[in-house]
Amino acid sequence: MNTPFLSIIIPAYNEENRLPRTLQQVFEFLEQQNFLFEIIVVENGSSDRTFDVAQEYAQTRSKIIVLRETQRGKGNAVKRGMLKAQGEYRFICDADLSMPIEEVLKFLPPKLTNFDIAIGSREAPGAIRYNEPPYRHIGGRAINLIIRLFILSGLQDTQCGFKCFRAEVAESLFRQQTLTGWSFDIEILYLARRKKLHVKEIPIDWYYFADSKVSAIRDALKMISDIFRIHLNALQGKYDLNT
Repeated sequence: MNTPFLSIIIPAYNEENRLPRTLQQVFEFLEQQNFLFEIIVVENGSSDRTFDVAQEYAQTRSKIIVLRETQRGKGNAVKRGMLKAQGEYRFICDADLSMPIEEVLKFLPPKLTNFDIAIGSREAPGAIRYNEPPYRHIGGRAINLIIRLFILSGLQDTQCGFKCFRAEVAESLFRQQTLTGWSFDIEILYLARRKKLHVKEIPIDWYYFADSKVSAIRDALKMISDIFRIHLNALQGKYDLNT
């Protein structure tokens, strides 16, 4: 069996309305490329028909895998998809497709070379945000300031939902992941720093959607708690194996 060049991992929680359009756009774009691919949808404890909708779509298309992760948390869903994937490059893609799928080529050879992890950035030079209310931007920058001060200095946008990993890097990092929720990105990038991996921020076009599931205050408080948990894990030696 030929190894896919690219695996797209889409975590999906209560996405029955947006998921069909997202899958259609991703599939049609990838079908036009000259490389092998797979799309992995990881349904994550939804209370709606997300799993059924994904399965129905997969039955009409090849190269789409649908998984059900019963334990809630975006981190759980992404980890399951990353470790199931077979691609040489493995790309996390938010189900809202707030970054146009065409931008994925910025994260891959031949356009991008000499990297271990490429993270989408709404703050890197050349990035453009569309339709984002000022209060959301300010809140996002405040969260990033906390992240830069306490755990990941120098990275301007760790929480954008579009990231690409080389296969062997994904296998190593996600097997060590312990956080199950929104803060999993911080833990993965912290582990990458420990391993001295090469992380690049990629400027993207990004569109704000009002039905985002992020709660600024609640998720910011949880993120602060998770940052201290990561440091505690490190002090206790939980990340020492295979570093």
